Amino acid sequence: MAKENPFDPDLVRELANLIADTDLSEIEVEKGDLRIRVARMVTAAVTVPVAAPAAHHAPAPVMAPPPSVAAAAEAATKAAAPNPGAVLSPMVGTAYRKPSPDAKNFVEIGSKVQAGDKVLLVEAMKTFNEIVAPRAGTVTAIYVEDGTPVEYGEPLLVIE
Repeated sequence: MAKENPFDPDLVRELANLIADTDLSEIEVEKGDLRIRVARMVTAAVTVPVAAPAAHHAPAPVMAPPPSVAAAAEAATKAAAPNPGAVLSPMVGTAYRKPSPDAKNFVEIGSKVQAGDKVLLVEAMKTFNEIVAPRAGTVTAIYVEDGTPVEYGEPLLVIE
């Protein structure tokens, strides 16, 4: 007696298309004892700041590492050195450093913040969620750029 295969390749294709058409990085559906999870890799371009030379002549072009190498190095740095002052993303979504495209950023490196001050927005499912400072201090690092996808638990910035 052959057991029926509950796997539905059309459902997997439909879920993959849904991920491709939205900003989702993964989706999971469950029905009875069947569970299907579809995820995609999200890569972000990283800008590497370069110090200006002291001489008064035109600077030579500097080659930055490929985005995948720079992103991997940045992710390894974040994962290897969890900072007790790190503000973590409470959800999967898109981080925004300012309230609107033409406004200034909520905070910059060196900004003094009080507990409860708005420092970022994370948009998830068309809802903008305020990320507030959990304590007073100075912003010493910002790990996300405006419009960057973020994962749950990912460090967004550091307040020391």
